[in-house]
Amino acid sequence: MTVKKRLISEKITLAKNEVHLWSTKPQELLKEPDNDLLKEKYQSLLTDDETIKQQRYKFEKDQHDALITRAFVRDLLSYYADISPDEWRFDKGEKDKPEIVNAPIPLRFNISHTNDLIICAVTLTDDIGCDVEDITRNNDVLSIADRFFSSSETKELFSLPKAQQRHRFFDYWTLKESYIKAWGLGLAIPLKDFSFTIKPAAINESNGEITLDFAKHRVDDPQVWRSWLFYPNNKHRIAISLRANTNNQECDYSFKFFNSVPLVSCQELSPFKLN
Repeated sequence: MTVKKRLISEKITLAKNEVHLWSTKPQELLKEPDNDLLKEKYQSLLTDDETIKQQRYKFEKDQHDALITRAFVRDLLSYYADISPDEWRFDKGEKDKPEIVNAPIPLRFNISHTNDLIICAVTLTDDIGCDVEDITRNNDVLSIADRFFSSSETKELFSLPKAQQRHRFFDYWTLKESYIKAWGLGLAIPLKDFSFTIKPAAINESNGEITLDFAKHRVDDPQVWRSWLFYPNNKHRIAISLRANTNNQECDYSFKFFNSVPLVSCQELSPFKLN
């Protein structure tokens, strides 16, 4: 799956009609030969405020994952601009969504993580949201769907053979999470207020196979949205939603996929596959 390794000094070009999806596995970093030294380097990247927030977590695993997340984002952003990982600064944007302060290029990004996988979607100028879920976790997914999904989504979900329902639930759940994260408003947007329709060819293909509709009282335009689903392995589901700005609304978007060990290595994945 790994087709190319990049040195830290190399820069990655991001076109206006591209989405780059990055991943890292926080628990695998514990296996690195110089794990303790690496964690010290990661800690040195954080601002004082970030360190305080990271160390508020009660459990060591959560502190570790928070540290890796912040180092991961800082490191990957430095592949796009001549800024060292420790120099990036972030603030809450207009919709309370993390934004880069004084960005040298108009990078937009969004982060999501589950127990053993962290992802970050990066694009230029467009609002973007991503979500990753562990589909093996023990949840009563049908009860959750019945409570939170739109009527069209629950109708389609419950009409499927029982063996397919759990997978379809996570298709919808990750798509919905990615949409509200692109807005930066969280559950201030009720999940019943918008509906996804998914055709079988949607996986890893064009947005034309995933469509979005809104309740009459929700003010939004489905024509500006692009959404994608990815199945990187048998354990995870990933969704991305992007709101194309005026200049990009006629664009066809393409993807590149990267896996990194922050401050150590970056691998381009083709096709997107995580073991």
